[in-house]
Amino acid sequence: MGRAFVVRQVSMEKTAAAKSKVNSKYGKAIYACAKSGGADPIANLSLQQLIEKAKKDQVPAHVIQKALDKSTGGAGEDYAPARYEGFGPGGMMVIVDCLTDNPKRTFQDVRNAFTKSKSKLGGPGTVAHMFDHHAVFGFSGDDDEVVLEALMMADVDVTDVEVEAGKVSVFVPHTEYFKTKTTLIESFEGIQFDVDEITFIPQTDTEISGDDLPLFEKLMTLLDNAEDVQNIYHNAIIVK
Repeated sequence: MGRAFVVRQVSMEKTAAAKSKVNSKYGKAIYACAKSGGADPIANLSLQQLIEKAKKDQVPAHVIQKALDKSTGGAGEDYAPARYEGFGPGGMMVIVDCLTDNPKRTFQDVRNAFTKSKSKLGGPGTVAHMFDHHAVFGFSGDDDEVVLEALMMADVDVTDVEVEAGKVSVFVPHTEYFKTKTTLIESFEGIQFDVDEITFIPQTDTEISGDDLPLFEKLMTLLDNAEDVQNIYHNAIIVK
């Protein structure tokens, strides 16, 4: 890919309100994942990944357990994924992933965020074709060839392997996530992942500066504060 990987996701401040938002986001996602695929992380690999990510983001164990217990309790909300795409200030592209039990509310919240920041909400596929849906792993190392060889020997469909400043970054299609992670763990004893994500990586960047900068920040804040928004991906590069 010719460059180091940067996850373009909104980073929330470490305030009590933000922490509550993170816990709520993971609680909802874990509940929905467990309800649809089973509450056993060993049998439900997607749930296993989600719980690992929640722990890495310091979500308390009781929040995780409550969501798992709720998923097996019979009654409960029915959450469905929703994705919105559009163009923000300066022509930057944005993808918004949501998990909702009220699509009308979710759409209104997302639409308001776009409208109030002078952005344009598009239909499905508006910008997604300009992003690569990848699984990305990052860990310490300086030999991309040995990593690539291990993955190819396991018949992993590798997109790219990069080395920069003592860090190895592995890019594969999102469908290869579990196969890739298993191969890396089995091939390199004691491996610790600095990056372990399924994400959208933009194919091009858009620089944001001047009058577009406060509008961009407003769009990100409004989306981040929306109840049902789970992840935000964009291709903006801030220039001050």
